[in-house]
Amino acid sequence: MLNFKLDEDFIMQYKDVKPDFGFNGLGLLTYYRTYSRLKSDGTNEEWYETVRRVVEGAYSLQKQHILNNELGWNNRKGQRSAQEMYDRIFKMKFLPPGRMLWALGTPIIHERKVGQALFNCAFVSTVNIGKGIEEAIKPFTFMMDMSMVGVGVGFDVEGAEKIEINKQEEEDELYVIPDSREGWVMSVEKLLFSYFAKSFGFNKSCGVKFSYDHIRPQGAPIKGFGGVSSGPAPLEKLHNQIRQSLNKLNGKHITVTAITDIMNMIGQCVVAGNVRRTAQIALGPVSNSEYRKLKDYNWNSKEEKYEGTMSHRAAWGWASNNSVTVDADTNFAEVAQQTAKNGEPGFVFMDNIRAFSRMSDPADFKDEKAMGTNPCGEQTLESYELCCLVETFPSRAESKEDYLRTLKFAYLLGKTATLVNTTWHETNRVQKRNRRIGTSVSGITNFIEKHSLETLRVWLDLGYKHIQSWDEIYSSWLCVPRSIKTTSVKPSGTVSLLAGVNPGCHFPEFDYYIRRVRIAKTSLLIPAIQEAGLHIEDDVVDPSSLVVEFPVHNEGKSLKDVSIWEQVALAVFLQKYWSDNQVSCTVTFKPHEGDQIKTVLDYFKYDLKAISFLPKLELGAYAQMPYEAITKERYTNLIKDIRPIEFKELAEDSIGEKFCSNDVCELT
Repeated sequence: MLNFKLDEDFIMQYKDVKPDFGFNGLGLLTYYRTYSRLKSDGTNEEWYETVRRVVEGAYSLQKQHILNNELGWNNRKGQRSAQEMYDRIFKMKFLPPGRMLWALGTPIIHERKVGQALFNCAFVSTVNIGKGIEEAIKPFTFMMDMSMVGVGVGFDVEGAEKIEINKQEEEDELYVIPDSREGWVMSVEKLLFSYFAKSFGFNKSCGVKFSYDHIRPQGAPIKGFGGVSSGPAPLEKLHNQIRQSLNKLNGKHITVTAITDIMNMIGQCVVAGNVRRTAQIALGPVSNSEYRKLKDYNWNSKEEKYEGTMSHRAAWGWASNNSVTVDADTNFAEVAQQTAKNGEPGFVFMDNIRAFSRMSDPADFKDEKAMGTNPCGEQTLESYELCCLVETFPSRAESKEDYLRTLKFAYLLGKTATLVNTTWHETNRVQKRNRRIGTSVSGITNFIEKHSLETLRVWLDLGYKHIQSWDEIYSSWLCVPRSIKTTSVKPSGTVSLLAGVNPGCHFPEFDYYIRRVRIAKTSLLIPAIQEAGLHIEDDVVDPSSLVVEFPVHNEGKSLKDVSIWEQVALAVFLQKYWSDNQVSCTVTFKPHEGDQIKTVLDYFKYDLKAISFLPKLELGAYAQMPYEAITKERYTNLIKDIRPIEFKELAEDSIGEKFCSNDVCELT
């Protein structure tokens, strides 16, 4: 229940102000497609109303915390602070993460208390699965639970060989699955228990069978979190896939492959039917050959205790980006060749992660308990820890002073998220101890083009110190620990599209290009898109979708102008002067640069915490690519025929956005 309200007269000043969405209508479509919620009158929120919901939700959390702890709430100061936060979000000087834009200020946070719905991502380790039946099952049910509210989850394979798998015996328990998130998660828990039980001294491995009769049918609305039901089919498929995978290991120990497969199967289940969105990253030691072959679907080796075929494992292996844990002593020769072929694995430097905050500062070992990273690699995390990423746009600031002021409110919004409780005790414990946040910067290449690298260094260095000062002040006011870390560089995705800036530290694909977006054929947004003159065509892959094309012009360098070295050097720069967590950077390399990956890693291994590489696809590599280069002349011809998009009197779209991209990080 919200108990903080912005003054009505203040809100009415923004009602008729046109928001400055970016990319020739793409930002506007992204907003309506992804973050505008259905109101009680049956119409969708406008931008001024979404910002109001978010800000009132944030200050309600602050006020409740202050009042519950009898710390003294000042309504006048709260109103003044909330109004300034509102203005800076409305003008897109900074933006909450997509999870906050969707969930903050709604009953799922303020009444049902499912606090994890506010967070972008998480990490869970399997290292303790040999310590008891509960510890064995929890990493998998954590993945299921978090994924079902849109949280991307990283995981490791440290639990391999630590428990024995025993095939189900008689199915003497019937579990009627409730029509709820909790019911789906419990079904996975019961199924895994039946395979893990004997390993922990239970008399027998009791089988379980399921009734799916109570799960609402496909297409039925989900009132709490929004969207529509996928029906029981994806869950039934998940149960069958887990059984098939574990039956092959009867009497043997769980493998690296089995751990990864089960996590990936869960991810596949959650995104089935495009009803929900999630992302995963798998972490494994660079020395483990089984782990490194996970996406070689033709691999068939009895020695490694697993049989894999293209038709078998490819069905779910896409669900995670796979990275290897490395350090300064790693020989990158062989693994760099593997990355050069298909872009995987990425690289996570756990020694630097645990020892350093910003890499320009002395080692402080704040994160000695860190176990991994989130799916896109910008957040250091302990097991069961969540991260909240708030995005700032220095290229949209009026001045250095204006940007520093924006950082105060971006930081405060992230800190506020640490006040919520989740439904996981393990998560609450680490959250309340670490209070970790990730105040991010996006549009970095836009800023460098507009100003200079040195100006960026000054702004970021001052900004980092500014945030530390505010963290001392607000932690004292809230009577909570200071945040273990406060800054990061996220890859961004839909949020940067709203603001019309390049995502994170990445360069745009081309100078002039078409950006394609998929949208359901049933979407109520289509008539307005057609009226605006944008090109729409059938999706060649998904018959239920259409593809919308947006012409975009980038001012400044694009990927054709920068080398692999410049991209990595920019990530190193940001790791030094801004991010005390990590920098998410996917380096796009040209064919002739593939053999330079080893040398790049050798030179920069003392400065990086995480890095990944992606081969640049040739134009026309597949139909309806997310980006297509066009000439200046074609851009000019296209843009002159496009009119502003006018979305009016809309009812809520039932399925989340789906960009024409294989980059799962865009889904967070």
